[in-house]
Amino acid sequence: MNKAIFHTEVQEFIGVNLRTDTNALVLKSAVFESVSNKELAEQIQSKNKARIKLPTWFKEKNIYYPPKLSIEQTSSEQTAQYKSSLIDGQKLIDLTGGFGVDDFYFSKQFDEIVHCEINESLSEITRHNFRELGVNNCSFFAQNGIDYLNENEDVYDWIYLDPSRRNEAKGKVFLMADCLPDVPNNLELLFSRSDRVLMKTSPLIDLSQGLSELKNVKEIHVVALKNEVKELLWIMEKDFVGEVNVQTINLNEQGNQRLNFFLSDEGQKECPLFLPQAFVYEPNSAVLKSGGFNQVGIQKNVFKLHKHSHLYTSRELQEFPGRRFQIQRIVPASGKELKNSIKGMQANVTTRNYPQSVELIRKSLKIKEGGEVYLFFTTNCEEDRVCLVCAKV
Repeated sequence: MNKAIFHTEVQEFIGVNLRTDTNALVLKSAVFESVSNKELAEQIQSKNKARIKLPTWFKEKNIYYPPKLSIEQTSSEQTAQYKSSLIDGQKLIDLTGGFGVDDFYFSKQFDEIVHCEINESLSEITRHNFRELGVNNCSFFAQNGIDYLNENEDVYDWIYLDPSRRNEAKGKVFLMADCLPDVPNNLELLFSRSDRVLMKTSPLIDLSQGLSELKNVKEIHVVALKNEVKELLWIMEKDFVGEVNVQTINLNEQGNQRLNFFLSDEGQKECPLFLPQAFVYEPNSAVLKSGGFNQVGIQKNVFKLHKHSHLYTSRELQEFPGRRFQIQRIVPASGKELKNSIKGMQANVTTRNYPQSVELIRKSLKIKEGGEVYLFFTTNCEEDRVCLVCAKV
């Protein structure tokens, strides 16, 4: 960590050059003797990444930024705040501390935080930033978190970790046992130090696959931000053998959308089917990732259009974890009527359980993108292919 970054003139240069071409900056002659242009470019790039994702860090003076990859991989403030709302206690250890966004919010819920980070430079950066941010209940250890547990006999209220999602060849991995640290093969160690473990994983991991690798899973949280699934949270409790509770949340400015259900309930009762009524509903990405296709219909008192469509309908408008639309008309997806009424219009096109792609539909019907009209091409419960012409509620 180059402390010359904190010189007043360097900080001022970074602040007024946030929109500069950093590639061009690197090729110019040195701006400062004590700070290379490459370091300046790195600070500018990472600070720009933090502008929306980490506003608390962005607004604070004298924050030191790591390479932008560390910013890209860290939790956003919204998802970190959500995680911190799930747990509390006296002492938490984070085995994969990174840039410390999660620990910043955990520090408000726990008396003591232990931050382990194998990258010595990143550990030093996070330690400095926490001082600037006024966090004084966190201790830092620049080492592998699993090694730290093996070398100490301390116990914790919670263990938190975010295993690395890439192997040595930097290819994406889909098995938890292939991540670092290997949680499935270290669960015995984890439960010897705490009765409760919270793990964050990539949304690419399949829920059923994760459950087959892990033990004592009590809750799975599917966390989306503005309808994009960002992370899966796995809460494990020592000796827990009950039903797995799945909780979905879509964090957005208009209000958070939630759906909770027990995994076993999803397969026990099917959502009833019905032809399109006055309104149609499209589940948000967190619900779709959770697989709660029956439960969302049953709990929200709506019908499913088709077993495989994942679109829902009702006569009266209902609250729903997703987008809601009013059906203006229903057009058969075959014959002249579709071309006569849809061709050449401007609309947003979605397909669900439909043989043609959005691109092919747009091309064949010359549909312009955007506008206030929403077209859902789907199959109804009578196996008829239809186009629902809708307006957003």
